[in-house]
Amino acid sequence: MKYLDEYRDLDIAAGLRRAIAETTTRPWVLMEVCGGQTHSIVRYGVDRMIPPALELVHGPGCPVCVTSLEMIDRAHAIASRPDVIFTSFGDMLRVPGSRGDLLTLKGRGADVRVVYSPLDALRIARDNPQRRVVFFGIGFETTAPANAMAILQAPGNRVQAFLGPGHVCAVMGYREYEALCVRYRVPIVITGFEPVDLLEGILMAVRQLEEGGAEVENQYARAVSRDGNRAARDVVAEVFEVGDRKWRGVGAIPKSGYRVRYEYRAHDAEKLFEVEDIATCEPEICISGAILRGLRKPSDCPAFGRACTPEHPLGATMVSAEGACAAYYQYGRHLAPEPPRRVRRERHPWRRGRDRGRRQDRRALRRHAGA
Repeated sequence: MKYLDEYRDLDIAAGLRRAIAETTTRPWVLMEVCGGQTHSIVRYGVDRMIPPALELVHGPGCPVCVTSLEMIDRAHAIASRPDVIFTSFGDMLRVPGSRGDLLTLKGRGADVRVVYSPLDALRIARDNPQRRVVFFGIGFETTAPANAMAILQAPGNRVQAFLGPGHVCAVMGYREYEALCVRYRVPIVITGFEPVDLLEGILMAVRQLEEGGAEVENQYARAVSRDGNRAARDVVAEVFEVGDRKWRGVGAIPKSGYRVRYEYRAHDAEKLFEVEDIATCEPEICISGAILRGLRKPSDCPAFGRACTPEHPLGATMVSAEGACAAYYQYGRHLAPEPPRRVRRERHPWRRGRDRGRRQDRRALRRHAGA
């Protein structure tokens, strides 16, 4: 199958793995900033194929994970109103706020509905002209992408290169990353989501690090151009403007998020329902903030896989389908000890790469752990 099987080809991956090993001469820390890439890395064991000198850490690449606690509390305040139909993507309903989650609020009688597109919310509004319909808009495809800015400005940063998010850049392009490379002297490689994409992206990043380079490279050229999708960017620019935004685990960053332009203020729920003054603090029990900054990994959390599971999550990184904690849990990292980095080819979990179910992935991982 074009653009699928060849990007999961074990022989190609083995060649890239050898090239990475031959190129790497000292320790480096790389961060992928997309939750989809995190899931591919964990599912196919990419982090266990690369040399021990390379460390992959997982960044704030999930819009659900980086939505601040106070933003969730503001959403709860709006959704609690009897005159409101509150719509949201499904993952957001289970993200804990200060006083529970939106799903609990729905169980208490609030009119909270799952939608798959903002256009679904528009349809609900047309069908209910007597109600006020609110869509919980999350995400971070800004002019200067917030995921990279958050990490580059966060204290305690130890990341030396980034694997850029292919889907964001398919819309926004990667011109804005070029200034970040120059200012912070850090390589950024725009990368796809299949195992071969990720391994090639890692190789390109390591080559830059070894040679002292710091520029934007585009591994995902089959889907991403430097200027992105101009039509989509024009629509976004018409409705939104860049403004200050607070991110979970990172805090407030100037000009890192979108806000509704003044001309469209009649559609800005934060202002309409006067919830902008709601401010909250992150709970101490969850280390998801440190995970989002690349300082910790899910397996470092004493609650991971025990007190914190997808059924009973303590933080957003376990709730979201793209969260790092959810990826580690789904692919059995809480069930088996870390295997040695040198993996026998015939037992690598890649052999199970096309199996979609959780059970198949876990079975493959257990065989991998015992190799």
